[in-house]
Amino acid sequence: MPYDHSTLKQKPELLDQQRRQFLKLSALGLGVAGLGMASLPLSADTKAVVTAAKVVPGLQLYTLRDLMAKSVADTLKLVAGVGYTQVEFAGYYDQSSTQLKKILDSEGLSSPSCHVPLDVMQKDLDKVIEQALVVGHKYLVLPYLMDTDRKTIDQYKALAAFLNKAGEKIQAAGMQLAYHNHDFEFIKLSGELPYDVLLNETDAKLVQMELDLYWVVKAGLSPLDLIASQPGRFPLWHVKDMDKTGAFADVGKGVIDFKPIFAKAEAAGLRHAFVERDQTDNRVETIRQGFSALSKLLA
Repeated sequence: MPYDHSTLKQKPELLDQQRRQFLKLSALGLGVAGLGMASLPLSADTKAVVTAAKVVPGLQLYTLRDLMAKSVADTLKLVAGVGYTQVEFAGYYDQSSTQLKKILDSEGLSSPSCHVPLDVMQKDLDKVIEQALVVGHKYLVLPYLMDTDRKTIDQYKALAAFLNKAGEKIQAAGMQLAYHNHDFEFIKLSGELPYDVLLNETDAKLVQMELDLYWVVKAGLSPLDLIASQPGRFPLWHVKDMDKTGAFADVGKGVIDFKPIFAKAEAAGLRHAFVERDQTDNRVETIRQGFSALSKLLA
């Protein structure tokens, strides 16, 4: 779906109810505790996973974009209360990089990666890098291509050339560039797969991949085949599930068999895994269920 900050498509009355409860509790200083899940409480097993595992459960904040638009500080408090220690930003919501860093530190969070739209990268990559270094990002991710940017295979080839140049600059600053897939990259244009162009015409050291498991499966492909084709190229994953109709589902509640995929985490070069659900009727339950399911997969 398009990369934007629009309100999630869910029942309006449920969204309003959740927002009122969330903001009321935050104002009272109750945070997630008032939601009856602050301290879930986490089991001893789950705590061990969070503190000892090489890869820990992260959350892509696009899942909570309507709450982020209301209050970044309160939303990150909510996220930390569920048990997450890592987040991936999809926009800064008018917060300065310094402000974001302070909020993250106050909640015991870090943000190893951030989504940066193509036009923003093209307009002022130096500023993007400067802000990212302050927040503490290690990866800058191109999250989505607008329709006008992906009509022809030549556009993908031009994009690959741009990513190589941007990746070199980002790497020189001590970070890594990555590309996040949807399903349209797996639809042939002029007899070629756009994703193959991005994989083969970019330098693997300069441009790595954020593998969105849902969209790969949605396209009718296997994440295992992609991992096998270029081992070590996929340090970032989006972990989202699919229901029987092909729509989004909470992680662990859908039909995607994650176990064999996570068995290849080392081969993929996995460093960070982020729960995400593009549309949900209950974001608190979504991020709570996602944390629980991803913790088990990473155990």
